Amino acid sequence: MSFSIIVDSCCDLTPEMRADPVFRSIPLTIRVGGRDFVDDQSLDTSLLIYAMDQSPDASSSSCPAPGDYLEAYRQAEGDIYVVTLSALLSGSHNSAWQARQMFLEEQPDRNIRVFNSCSASAGEVLLAQKVDRLAKSGLPFDQVVALAEQAVADTNTLFVLENLDNLRKNGRLTRVQAMLTGALRIKLIMGSTPEGEICKHGQALSIKQALAKIVDIMAADEKHIGKILYIAQCLCPDRAQQLWELARKSCRFSDVVITATRGISSYYANSGGVVVAY
Repeated sequence: MSFSIIVDSCCDLTPEMRADPVFRSIPLTIRVGGRDFVDDQSLDTSLLIYAMDQSPDASSSSCPAPGDYLEAYRQAEGDIYVVTLSALLSGSHNSAWQARQMFLEEQPDRNIRVFNSCSASAGEVLLAQKVDRLAKSGLPFDQVVALAEQAVADTNTLFVLENLDNLRKNGRLTRVQAMLTGALRIKLIMGSTPEGEICKHGQALSIKQALAKIVDIMAADEKHIGKILYIAQCLCPDRAQQLWELARKSCRFSDVVITATRGISSYYANSGGVVVAY
């Protein structure tokens, strides 16, 4: 049976996934200094980050409208699976869900599921690729949905950022955390809660130490064994490779998928940021 996977642009698809017609990405928009950057295939991530660095004011992002998702649903073939970033971080999930209701009024016999990834970036890639493998295996729609929802519950997301300016400007860090990290250059090791909120896991004095601590966290979690490690990097492929080399020594992942952040992930991660999910 044919199927389609629709994601928002916080899902940092690999080049292979972007080339696969099964996948379609719905862009978010980033506004910096009065200029809109649409997070589509034409976006220059380096230019976006430069604009953010030059702007003293808080930039903003906007999620796709329900109509954007609805149009994608109308063009989709077969069963439709939708992967959005955490509903607690963006309105993208709500827009996708509203569009689903409208779509089913038009085509009530179609199968469509909207997943709240409770994550972002690498976590969305993990879920999208999981759905792709399940659907291609020939499983019926309901079983794909059940196994994918279990994958959401089992996913762990961790990240470390070189630069916390955008999290600070946009209120994602408390005032105290922003002051501490700014004054001492502390690297915060962050992650997501099971509900999809950002939480702190620890801190380090350097990126090198932070990467090592991320690996320690993963190694101590027996649930990682046999899983694929997903790494999304923002303009720092060498750092992502370094993290993988550390993980290979201490963890028992079955494989790794390394991808580059697109616009909305880069908006928060900034240059040098690394996001992992497993």
